[in-house]
Amino acid sequence: MSDITKRALEASLKNLLLKKPLDKITINDIAEDCGISRMTFYYHFKDIYDLVEWSCMEDARRALEGKKTYDTWQQGFMQIFEAAQANRPFIMNVYRSVSREHVETYLYRLTYELLIGVVREQAQGLNVPEEDQEFIAHFYKYAFVGLMLDWIRDDMRGDPQAIVSHLGKVVHGSVRAALERLDRGSI
Repeated sequence: MSDITKRALEASLKNLLLKKPLDKITINDIAEDCGISRMTFYYHFKDIYDLVEWSCMEDARRALEGKKTYDTWQQGFMQIFEAAQANRPFIMNVYRSVSREHVETYLYRLTYELLIGVVREQAQGLNVPEEDQEFIAHFYKYAFVGLMLDWIRDDMRGDPQAIVSHLGKVVHGSVRAALERLDRGSI
């Protein structure tokens, strides 16, 4: 029942975002649209930004399921773009509001989850410390999120497929090469 209520609250928030900006939406608005009490809202979320974050992470989880390998990372990144496009009013409204950092935090978490899986897979057979693997994943995370934020800032006008394809050409082989340079077995 808890997930059903959370999804209903998410749907209400997204519905309200079609009508007004995030900073003008209240918990009362969401509760009323959803047909629940304010206390029920607070049973699930501490505030609207908690709901925003949960909604972003749920969209991300669905987008990335099974897409965290070297062979599938481009599909995973493409699905991040597609999830953003599918939730365009939500993403643009949150991004343009005072809670822009929620979109950035969401993208950083999402992209890191995708990339750390790729890095760990590519590190198989090498003696690369966990902190070095994490460093590589963070390095690429900032590049990927930077591209995505530029795309969002440009009102999502660019072609995500072209961005991901270009990115694939730039990144191809570079994760493994970086790991090999950090391999403690080769020192």
